[in-house]
Amino acid sequence: MKVSDGSLLGDPGRTPLSKKEGVKWQRPRLTRQALMRCCLVKWILSSAAPQGSDSSDSELELSTVRHQPEGLDQLQAQTKFTKKELQSLYRGFKNECPTGLVDEDTFKLIYSQFFPQGDATTYAHFLFNAFDADGNGAIRFEDFVVGLSILLRGTVHEKLKWAFNLYDINKDGYITKEEMLAIMKSIYDMMGRHTYPILREDAPLEHVERFFQKMDRNQDGVVTIDEFLETCQKDENIMSSMQLFENVI
Repeated sequence: MKVSDGSLLGDPGRTPLSKKEGVKWQRPRLTRQALMRCCLVKWILSSAAPQGSDSSDSELELSTVRHQPEGLDQLQAQTKFTKKELQSLYRGFKNECPTGLVDEDTFKLIYSQFFPQGDATTYAHFLFNAFDADGNGAIRFEDFVVGLSILLRGTVHEKLKWAFNLYDINKDGYITKEEMLAIMKSIYDMMGRHTYPILREDAPLEHVERFFQKMDRNQDGVVTIDEFLETCQKDENIMSSMQLFENVI
């Protein structure tokens, strides 16, 4: 059973689990095991071809796709993935998305497979929009791996900026209570009964209210990126809970 508190940022009302999981951010180990905790990585690696494919794969080239990805060296410089990891990720991505692009329906399918006990449709929609930076309805391989690199191996500042973008549903530079509540509810809906402790119906709203009490410093009803970053980086519990990102990514 997958256990999660249902939040990308934890519960600001809870006591930190331990001093070790406090403010100091520890960079994740760069292992395949760590990668395989991520649903999106599980999905693409499950379709990856065996090692030893032709040399064109090693340079991330595929003449039959509509979208031609950038070179391996450039992607390696942009991300925190190794050359071998990028090769494996691309093989799986190519097999699942031969056009070189992934659409929203594919995201919904991925999360329905990994969270069959709940309804993942809405969360998959929000997550897809966070990856789809230019809003054109399709995600390129480059955008995909750059986003994964931030979520799995980015600094805490990078992860927080990505989280802000996820919560800022209409991309106007502010997070409202309604936007944060929509994300929270979508995560709870996706997790279904597999949350601990078992959630009351009003738990998402209470969670959002606690966040806004801490983050909305000028009490104007919205949270800016500066308020978000400052509050999160000063909150020991939120910082430690950043390691829970991979529970719902």
